[in-house]
Amino acid sequence: MTQKPGDSKLKWLVPPRNADGRFPLRWRMPSWMTLSFFNMISKMWSKITYVQTHNLEILQSALESRQGRPLITVSNHASCIDDPLIWGVLKWRHLLNTELMRWDPGAEDVISKWPLTNRLCSWGKVVPIRRGDGVFQHTMNFLVDELNRGNWVHVFPEGKINVTKEPMRLKWGVGRLIAECKIDPLVIPIWHLGADDILPNRKPYFPPRILKELTIYVGNPLEFKTLLEQLKIAKKSPMEIRKAITDVIQEEFLELKAKAEHLHNSRKIMPKS
Repeated sequence: MTQKPGDSKLKWLVPPRNADGRFPLRWRMPSWMTLSFFNMISKMWSKITYVQTHNLEILQSALESRQGRPLITVSNHASCIDDPLIWGVLKWRHLLNTELMRWDPGAEDVISKWPLTNRLCSWGKVVPIRRGDGVFQHTMNFLVDELNRGNWVHVFPEGKINVTKEPMRLKWGVGRLIAECKIDPLVIPIWHLGADDILPNRKPYFPPRILKELTIYVGNPLEFKTLLEQLKIAKKSPMEIRKAITDVIQEEFLELKAKAEHLHNSRKIMPKS
């Protein structure tokens, strides 16, 4: 079934853009307040957590100097608090810039479970993905459009919280996002460890824990322009293209996972100065 913004089951709350290309003020204002509030909490938590980042400058540089180039970040999904927790390591000028901050697809059955969470997620630039409806549902169309406007989209290509932490087959939706960008996107992989120690995936979930270790490893940007050109010359189908792109990310995830786990497991908790 093709989803539309008016689908009552989808509970789509992001309004259409105005003629000037901006969202209505009635949405931008609460969006700024919501994003700022949760980003401030994430920033605070980064101060009461033993955070270790690697190559963070790659992401920060991408946020500041990509000059309209679409940005896609991809990461593993370890806990319900992954996003916005991992963004707490960004600078204040990033966190308080609603226009700059990421769009993020989230499971509809989770974020739309209650009216309040549905509205907060909408204002927080998290849009509902319906499991099983494939790569052409309305949310994916929306994210492609945002990327083609030069915006930032963050994706958890595992498609769900990976409780076992074993390698999972990635969803091909990320392949569609990359393949359908009009401008070659900047794709940055991220692997993080420790979020599920801060907010466990088992009861009791709350309150989130403090003084835990969080490791965030930012990988080198992935380039897909040459691969896409080769696939099109070879007359590969759109499905084959999505799979080929996703396979590249899958391989990169395996390498990042090994590096991040080595760094995380070898850490010693040191008091903050």
